[in-house]
Amino acid sequence: MKPSSPSTPRAGADTDPRWAAVLARDPTADDQFVYAVKTTGIYCRPSSPTRLPRPENVEFFDTPEAAEAAGYRPSRRAAADRTTIAAQHAALVAESCRLIEASDAVPALDTLAARAGMSVYHFHRVFKAVTGLTPKAYASAHRARRLRSTLHESASVTDAIYDAGFNSNSRFYEASDRMLGMRPRDYREGGANARIRFAVGQCSLGAILVAQSERGVCAILLGEDPDALVRQLQDQFPRATLVGGDRDFEQVVARVVGLVEAPSLGLELPLDVRGTAFQERVWQALREIPPGSTATYADIAARIGMPKAVRAVAGACAANPLAVAIPCHRVVRSDGSLSGYRWGVERKRALLDREAG
Repeated sequence: MKPSSPSTPRAGADTDPRWAAVLARDPTADDQFVYAVKTTGIYCRPSSPTRLPRPENVEFFDTPEAAEAAGYRPSRRAAADRTTIAAQHAALVAESCRLIEASDAVPALDTLAARAGMSVYHFHRVFKAVTGLTPKAYASAHRARRLRSTLHESASVTDAIYDAGFNSNSRFYEASDRMLGMRPRDYREGGANARIRFAVGQCSLGAILVAQSERGVCAILLGEDPDALVRQLQDQFPRATLVGGDRDFEQVVARVVGLVEAPSLGLELPLDVRGTAFQERVWQALREIPPGSTATYADIAARIGMPKAVRAVAGACAANPLAVAIPCHRVVRSDGSLSGYRWGVERKRALLDREAG
């Protein structure tokens, strides 16, 4: 079957300025577009040495992914080139990441692009495709990790702010709540002054612990031993004041237990989710999977616009701190089988069976 046409078809490729690059077999245009041949159903890069097609049978796409989405397949050379280029891109992006991590201030985008030998636009797109984050988001996530570490190691909060790469106190304090979930000094002291209410209950999957900070539900833990769940919470917030939930808070726990027992009811709780920018995107995509449905790790990667970040998606699922509320149990392998689950594969199977019923 002939591949579908793009949304803006042209009468002939010779009316498009990109055709000149194809005629010249210009390698500098290889990272700018690909051309596809309607009569063969394949696409090539501009520098491809293959026989030139008739211009009326050609259409252009900005990326190989766009050509494939339109129904074309890569030529053998294009497929080999993609493997080589992917390896080159991974090495360049890794070098850029190391530069970001080693710099006191976040390097400018044009500086990073120039070192990689790319245009700013192309570098930005390649970096995001490889890491799942924009360079700015990667720098912010790295700075947040440095901040959490340096708050415990530096002589003062001010020293930690500058050691983490913030060039002013005001910029830091604008972002501190999002990064830490509490005041910097409290975080530095292991969560001191943070008040977290919690309660442990029972559901059909065993013991369940629900904890809530001033910002929202910050932990939903499942297990066999209630005491072990409390210890997990203490390890997660070692210096916070943990307060046993009162009767009002027991209603919050009851709503979470209700979600476990009857997932179709849904859960409308304010969630205190503290993760990297990439994790937050994955967790949001997980919340959009309806009860009774599943998605693969590749599906989630595609939904967030990062089709190559399948492993990173799996890592974000494993890091999910909110069982059931962020339904990572609805993510399965490409063959439909169940993979690992932070709270046990049997609980994952039980949740899915319950939702399917």
